[in-house]
Formats: sequence, C-alpha cells, structure tokens
Amino acid sequence: MVFDLMHASMGVPFVSLSRPLQIRPLLEARASAKVPAGWAAIFVKAFALVARDEPILRTLYAKWPWPTFYELPKSVAMVAIARVVDGEECVVAQRIAGPDALPLAEIDALIRHAKEAPLRDVPMVRKMMLAMRLPLPLRRLAWLIGLNFGRQRASFFGSYSVTSVAAYGGGELHAITPGPFILSYGVAEPDQTINVVLRWDHRITDAAPIARVLTRLEQALNTEIAAELRGSRQAAEPKPIRAVAT
Repeated sequence: MVFDLMHASMGVPFVSLSRPLQIRPLLEARASAKVPAGWAAIFVKAFALVARDEPILRTLYAKWPWPTFYELPKSVAMVAIARVVDGEECVVAQRIAGPDALPLAEIDALIRHAKEAPLRDVPMVRKMMLAMRLPLPLRRLAWLIGLNFGRQRASFFGSYSVTSVAAYGGGELHAITPGPFILSYGVAEPDQTINVVLRWDHRITDAAPIARVLTRLEQALNTEIAAELRGSRQAAEPKPIRAVAT
C-alpha cells in the first residue's frame, strides 16, 4: 500500500507552510472536558469548519476526462492511524465524510475504532486490502481511476488528510500523499502554542490563501471547537435537583 501511495504521490507539486498556533482557549476547554476528544478529531473537525467557508479547501485537481478543478460540496477527511497488527507496526486510514457536521465525540469514536477494532471490522481497511490483493497492473489502473475522476477521488482519498507523530513526541512532519491538502500537527508547547504544517497541491492555490486558512484554523480551534468541548462538559454534569415545597 505504501509503495503504491508513494508512486501516486510523486507527481504532485507540494508546497508547505508551517506556523505555531496560539490555542490557550482550546487547551483550557479541553482540560476541563470530562472526556476530551483526541487531537486528531479536533483537527479533523476544525479544518472541515474552515473548509465550509473556503471552497478552495474542497477543490481537487483531476485529469480525466480532461484536466479540471472539481469542487466538492462537503469535506472528506482521511486520517492516518498508526497501529500494531500481529506484532508489526503499520498505518491504516479512516475516512470521515462531512466532519464539520459531526459531533467531536463521533469523530473521535470513528478514529478510535480504526485504531483498536479488528482489521476486518474497519470498512476502509477492508477496501484497502481488497485493492492490494490485485496484481500490480490492475492496482495501478485502480489508482489512476480513483485519483483522476473528481467524484470518485474524494471517496477513495478524501479532500484532505490529517496525520501526526505527536503521540510519539512530536516533530515537524512533512507527509506525502496524492493530496490535495495534508495537515499535520505537533505537541502542545508550554507557551500554549501548537505547531501546524499544512502542505498543499500548488496547482490548486498559492501561499497567500493558505496563510489566511491557518489564521482561520486558529480561530476555529479557539472558538467553535473550544465551545463544543465546554458544551460537552456541561452536558456530562448532572443538573442540580431543586426541592419543591408542597
């Protein structure tokens, strides 16, 4: 799978922008949540919230039947998940459609399911393993079809990817996929910042809109996402019972 993925990614002209985001309100809200969502779920939803108002983040470049840009009606996330299977480390993907409309708890549950459930119970893994059993010429044909028809591309590869090594100590990760957008994040620092790297297909947009996207991402983390985390805490707390005199 990794060999095929790297082969499909070779021709994508990626550019990257890295920036520390100030996330004090988010950290405070997450610390007070009874069951805080994982960082992957937080970034999956935050990026989709930004993409809801930024059509460029829902745009794909497809080559068939002729080179064109294809704008999706909603975002589709692909999350890279590290796990161990039969003593071997591997990476699997979890597809999450329309994450901007899903509760954080549901996004987090989907990611945890892909990380912990038996592989046969993860639909995306089953689809992936079925494709990997094909002979090389048929696999390459399947990848070409999946990558170059706009409507199918989001189904197979999503409109953006989220990956990180923060669980293993952080670091600035410049991942490679067929694109068009790849978001990676580090660990929360003592100064209440978190470093984010956004890589994108330069055929779709240039750096100026992406700089604006990172500013909007910081806002989404500290407003919509923080508010949802605070709301989940309040929902988990039992309401006081008021005594009524008779």
